[in-house]
Amino acid sequence: MRLSPGVPLLAALLTGLTVLGPAAPAGARVPAHCAHQDRPAVPGAEHQESACLADLTTAGLAGTPYTDMADQAGLSAKGTRNPSGVPGVQIDGYFPDDSRSNATHGWAHDAQFVIRLPDEWNGGLVVTGAPGTRRQYSSDTLISDQVLAQGFAYAATDKGNTGADFFTDGREPGDAVAEWNRRVTELTKAAKKAVRQRYGKAPRRTYMTGISNAGYLTRWQLENRPELYDGGVDWEGVLWTTRGPNLLTSLPVTVARTFGTASDEDLIRAGFAPGSRFLWPYHEKAYWGLTQKMFRAEFDPSYDPKCPGATAGTTLPEILAPCASDASYSYASRPASVRRAVAKVALTGRIGRPLITLHGDLDTLLPIATDSDVYARMIDGRGWGALHRSYTVQDGTHTDGLYDTYPDRLRPILPCYRSAFTALTRWVEAGETPPADHVIARPTDGDVVNSCSVQG
Repeated sequence: MRLSPGVPLLAALLTGLTVLGPAAPAGARVPAHCAHQDRPAVPGAEHQESACLADLTTAGLAGTPYTDMADQAGLSAKGTRNPSGVPGVQIDGYFPDDSRSNATHGWAHDAQFVIRLPDEWNGGLVVTGAPGTRRQYSSDTLISDQVLAQGFAYAATDKGNTGADFFTDGREPGDAVAEWNRRVTELTKAAKKAVRQRYGKAPRRTYMTGISNAGYLTRWQLENRPELYDGGVDWEGVLWTTRGPNLLTSLPVTVARTFGTASDEDLIRAGFAPGSRFLWPYHEKAYWGLTQKMFRAEFDPSYDPKCPGATAGTTLPEILAPCASDASYSYASRPASVRRAVAKVALTGRIGRPLITLHGDLDTLLPIATDSDVYARMIDGRGWGALHRSYTVQDGTHTDGLYDTYPDRLRPILPCYRSAFTALTRWVEAGETPPADHVIARPTDGDVVNSCSVQG
């Protein structure tokens, strides 16, 4: 079911949710938690719609227009336990944008966002962006449910462009990814003001967090907009550096292996963990070729204008198929203009707020050796190591959904992420310094899907 802007919230009424428009009919009894739901006006939003909901978590929203369970597929393990029963107000809308890759709610409009304001507010705000090329509801199970149950307000953005053709947005190479960072900043500022309107005071603490591309966004925000946040948790963020390493230096060898011009040993020398070999066939089909061609088209479209061309594909096989030319792609030998495009979004390690990084040692899309290990050294090299903790999750990989296929070889990272978020808030709010960098060992028994501690 999709929410049409022409019939605000009508579809939700059919689901049995408690929904009210800006004003209740005369004499109607308004549930206490619906009072003043029309008060927040998201600054800068071109369109917004507010709903008073009995439960803001996925337990209450699944099957309604207020979340999208399909866009969360593969990110969490089956058996993950999430809290529920958090009443409050949800605001959906979009900021001005001229691209239309996000069709959620039938709006065909990018820069969509969701803001959730629980009745029982703890004074904090958590902000995230969509991982991968997904949309604004994609982290609901991973992040929103848990932080809402803890009393935080929550805000998420689609980053301003979505889908496999995200690279077509923007005028110049690098513009689409650069927009991601701008949209997070835009939402953070607007969400803070909406929170003030809803509760009568601004957030006492604001945290930035996310997984994969949203982990990158966390890093960038704490480097470039630290005044907006009090800290962050980066879950396997993508590393972009101007000279490398970055995706365009690590992924070409995987495409070469697909086309028979690179060996398994070449991947290991490039930083892929030997113990992750059993995951390579899946990533070869679902991740490697697609990721390389999308980001190469974003930062270096002149390399092979015909592949992917104006689109990454119109069918799933076409979308997932690698470009044969990427097998010989060499970032180091490309023109300086490519590095200038990457420089628009590059990280430096100059974090201005406490940051906790989590990364699985079997990550087969973003090998830890060429990503978080490097980023930790960058932070240390800039003199900000005291603000950073980096925890390696033994047998963790890029998405927890793969645990269901390999329960004897993998462990989900989500419970470790939740522990890390708690450690961050205690670090910021109570001055409890988290433990030094270490490996979080995979337990030999117990509920690995729902239990983990970063405390060592």
